Amino acid sequence: MKKFVQFALLPLMVTASLAAVAAPAAKPEKLIQWRQSAYRVAEWNVARLKAALEGQYDKEEAVAAANALEGIAGSGIESLFVPGTEQGKGWHETSAKPEAFKDTKRFAELSLSFSKEAAELAKLVPAADQSAVKAQFGKVTRTCKTCHDAFKGKD
Repeated sequence: MKKFVQFALLPLMVTASLAAVAAPAAKPEKLIQWRQSAYRVAEWNVARLKAALEGQYDKEEAVAAANALEGIAGSGIESLFVPGTEQGKGWHETSAKPEAFKDTKRFAELSLSFSKEAAELAKLVPAADQSAVKAQFGKVTRTCKTCHDAFKGKD
């Protein structure tokens, strides 16, 4: 199992490393745009999952949204929070709190938790019943809320 976890995390580590190398070369406003875009797409997929779970379960929609969310969560977007992007405008003013740049260890832990829970959701959706998917979806959204409470200001 440990070997599987190490193997499963390898693509995430490589992506994050490459993003960290490429990120400083971009202008701060571009980095802010990229992270704002990624989180908006994540938000859209959370809304799609919520809608798929309400009323009559739409498994096909849930699978598509969960897979997209897993990709975003594991893409290394935390590497877009580099010095020089604490303030500024991407598509709009950044809503990242200064703590995201100061408490990088906690920020990385929460980002990894989001990635882990989203990956588990994507794995569960195709095979699990609606109640199991709802429970895991709750774990994913709690990771979002925990991070937002600590590191995101008002939009």
